Amino acid sequence: MKVLVTGAAGYVGQVVAARLAETGHQVTGYDLQDGCDIRDSLTLAKTRPRLDAVIHGAARTLVTESYQDPGGYWDVNLAGTYTLLNAARKAGVRRVVISSTAAVYGETGQEPVGEDHPARPGSPYGASKLAADILLGRFAAHHGFAAASLRYFNVAGAHRGGGGTWLGERHDPETHLIPSVLRAAARKTPVPVHGDGYPTRDGTCIRDYIHVTDLADAHLKALQAARPGTHHVWNLGTGKGWTVSEVIEMCRIITRLGITVARRAPRDGDPPVLVAANDRARADLGWEPVRGLEQIVRDAWAFMQQEGAC
Repeated sequence: MKVLVTGAAGYVGQVVAARLAETGHQVTGYDLQDGCDIRDSLTLAKTRPRLDAVIHGAARTLVTESYQDPGGYWDVNLAGTYTLLNAARKAGVRRVVISSTAAVYGETGQEPVGEDHPARPGSPYGASKLAADILLGRFAAHHGFAAASLRYFNVAGAHRGGGGTWLGERHDPETHLIPSVLRAAARKTPVPVHGDGYPTRDGTCIRDYIHVTDLADAHLKALQAARPGTHHVWNLGTGKGWTVSEVIEMCRIITRLGITVARRAPRDGDPPVLVAANDRARADLGWEPVRGLEQIVRDAWAFMQQEGAC
């Protein structure tokens, strides 16, 4: 297929684009870093010719920031998605996979969380992404799109691409747990832990960590599995949860470095536990994650060493 990937310079987008290329697809990248804004219909129009599908990963994604700038999140994550879908419709492109998020579920009180669980997002970020899911569903119903929303749980790790080069996370500021812990270990600075009084086995939040390569492979399968006129929703997670403290301990084991912790207040919008029920993705896509937390941390550490960030 000839596939447009929005957010192609981002962490997940670059790995998705790499996996598409590695499996024989022709990839066109579209990213704000290159001056390509999904809210710009004129620039999008230039990408129209001869596309078979779109994988839409461009978004604003920081939960805490979304409370500070909710309008900006609605503008990019919903209005930008509408502009992109409308451009795809005009171009005759009817196969679209978008990056969604477990944040649409909010605080569930149920684990693991399946796709049919009521979506009650607790943050403007989660709300804006849920609205984009609903919008994609309307395009599927009204315009015959073969559509899929992939609800990511906690993506981590790094992908080893062609020539042995690692593709990994380069966020500034870094808000994701695993690279934050590894960076703190290398620099001998404390790791901030937001909240240690949650009703979990050690008081810290539990999350489901999925390797970025496993996640990217699910996108390839979703492209093939999507059916015209249907909006599919698939959770992408491992079905297993790890506490913040357990992740820190795994980082200690892999790096063989001492790691200290600085306790911080809980963050707004952080549910105590968020773990995926991934049965639907396994059944519909023939997909399953094959890399666990140890591999995630090893690969993230290898990427940081490659980048000289250690």
